Formats: sequence, structure tokens, C-alpha cells
Amino acid sequence: MTRIAWRLLRGLPAYLWSGWGAAASLLLFAALWEWGAGFYGPLILPDPLTTFATLAALVRSGAAWPELAATARRALAGLLLAATVGSALGLLAGLSMTAAMMARPWVTLLLGMPPIAWLVLAMLWFGAGDGTPVFTVFVACLPVVFMGALQGTRTLDHPLKDMARAYRLPWRMRLLDVYLPHVAAYLFPAWITALGSSWKVAVMAELLATSDGVGAALAVARSHLDTSASLAWISAVVGSLLALEYALLEPVKRELERWRGAGT
Repeated sequence: MTRIAWRLLRGLPAYLWSGWGAAASLLLFAALWEWGAGFYGPLILPDPLTTFATLAALVRSGAAWPELAATARRALAGLLLAATVGSALGLLAGLSMTAAMMARPWVTLLLGMPPIAWLVLAMLWFGAGDGTPVFTVFVACLPVVFMGALQGTRTLDHPLKDMARAYRLPWRMRLLDVYLPHVAAYLFPAWITALGSSWKVAVMAELLATSDGVGAALAVARSHLDTSASLAWISAVVGSLLALEYALLEPVKRELERWRGAGT
């Protein structure tokens, strides 16, 4: 077992205990949901137990997994493209003040253009299929990742870099011990933000452009006026997103940011 994996396992109990606040907020949300269901009635807002029972039925019947897999494939493909291109371009732009200033209008343009506009263009360019949601996710997540990489590079401690040069640290030590921890502290929050956006945008794109995926299932539930099924699909997406973030990305983020605690 590697040293990093051992540290992750050793810190697992403390990490699980630190999640009590998040668990409490989810329980509070469930309580508000239950109150809203009692106020509006099951036709408008089914209660959590009914929603989760519908979701459980979808899982038992096998109908949930293909739709979730299709959405996950499109969302993660667009996110991976955005993370790769956005991180690389942001790191390069962060090395030059001129490049950073030239990139600002493009970032503003991409952030200001609503995803639905990109979706309409993607439908014209790529038609009905995977290309439309993947492209829409990519263009929606790209500026978020780009700005994280740009800020991480621009805020790198220059005296620390000068000290690394003065002591002639090997390039690998500079990269892993000086540059990477600082940049990762900006990149990981950007990736997590982009992760949430990727699922939302993918579902929105599927609602209009594909015949499968959670978005398409939501369109069917809407046409049948099935509110409990709609909430069940939404709960499945949110649950998958929370599991991916808190079970995978958050522990890795804490490990990469361990240097912050060492310096305090």
C-alpha cells in the first residue's frame, strides 16, 4: 500500500466525523421537504419517503442504471475535456500578465453566455446524440477551470520560487513540493464546482437533445405528470454527485492541501 493511500485510510475516521455538519444540513433539508410536502400535497410535492420508494423501484427494476450511466458518461466526458483544456490554458496564461489580460474578455464571454444558448447551437452543430451534451458541458465548465488554474499560477509565491532557484532544487522537487500544492489549492475547488455544473448541464441537454439519460427520463416523467418520478430522478443525480464529490474528490483535495496545515 502506498504512503498516500495509507494516509487517506488513516484519516478516514476523522474525515467521516467531520461530515456531521453536512449530514445535519441534509437532514434539515429533508425536514423542510417533508413540511413542504404536507403543505402543498403529493400532486405538487411528494414527500421524501414516496420519492425514495419510487427511486428504489426504479433501481430494482433496472431502469435507473442505464440512464444514470448515460448521463454520467456525457457529464464526465465534457468535464474531463474542460479540466484538461482549461487547466492547461489557465496554467499557460498564468505565466504571462499579457496573456492573462487578453484572456479575461474570453472568460467573461463564456461565463456570461447561458448554457441554454450553447445547447441550441450544439443541437444545430451536432444534432441529437452524445456530441450535444458533451460539448455543452465542456463549454460551460471550461471558464471555471480556466480561472482556477489562472489564479493558482498568478498567485504563486515569488519569493518561494526565488528561494527554490537559489537553493537549486531539482525540477521534480520544485514541481511536486512548491508549485503543485499551491496550484492544486485553486484547481481542486474549480474542478469540484465544474463537477456540479457538468451534471446539471448534461441533464438539461439530455432533456432536449437525446432519447436516453436522466434528462430524457425527466422529459417522460413530465409528459406523464409524474412528480414523484421526476423527484426520484433528481434525487438519483444529486446522490450520485454527492457520492462522487465527498467519497472521491474531497479526500484527495484534503491530501493535496495537507501542506497548508503543516505551515500553520
